[in-house]
Amino acid sequence: MNIPESPVLLYLVATPIGNLGDISLRAIETLREVDWVASEDTRKTGHLLKHYGISKPQLAFHAHNEAAAAARVVGLLRQGLKVALVSNAGTPGISDPGYSLVRAAHAAGIGVTMVPGASALIMALVLSGLPAHSFTFRGFPPNRSAARRRFFAGDLNSLYTLIYYESSHRIAASLQDAAAVFGARPAALCNDLTKFYERVERATLDELAAAIQQISAKGEYVLLIQGAD
Repeated sequence: MNIPESPVLLYLVATPIGNLGDISLRAIETLREVDWVASEDTRKTGHLLKHYGISKPQLAFHAHNEAAAAARVVGLLRQGLKVALVSNAGTPGISDPGYSLVRAAHAAGIGVTMVPGASALIMALVLSGLPAHSFTFRGFPPNRSAARRRFFAGDLNSLYTLIYYESSHRIAASLQDAAAVFGARPAALCNDLTKFYERVERATLDELAAAIQQISAKGEYVLLIQGAD
């Protein structure tokens, strides 16, 4: 079966998760070559582009304008214009709606490729000391405690290392709920990865839940929990 190759016009470009020095040369070259940059937050991406001396027109692509923005991007791609998709930090498509744009491009017969790079979940997994051969990434837990506990309970019997993202203003409550569901399960808490104050704490969930109460939580967190025995 001969399927003609579509020209690659959509580029998923991974960006640094903290330390700007982690961007790849290929990512910089790609951002310089494309005609448009679609981003989760145009202001943050604007700062990134300026840092590397790149000036490109941007359009916002996020969860609140997903359908309309995808249609606009596909329209640009059909004109033969090259578009790079980036997230606020890390790999597009992870905890953002990037996958829907990839799907739309495929449906339109447009070639897609990726410039790989930083991913907080992979870095956290490697640093955690927890089993890394099999894992499940679960994204952000729900905002409210009751829903969050039900969410955790669905993972209680998973045999794989569990990975969650969490914000600074919810991490204390999330750790309390996780400890209530999983008990004194071995865990790791990673904060501000690649930044100056990077921290990786390894302890049981109840110990982490108690320790977080003693500090002023800032930045972004990755919580990892060992799978069931």
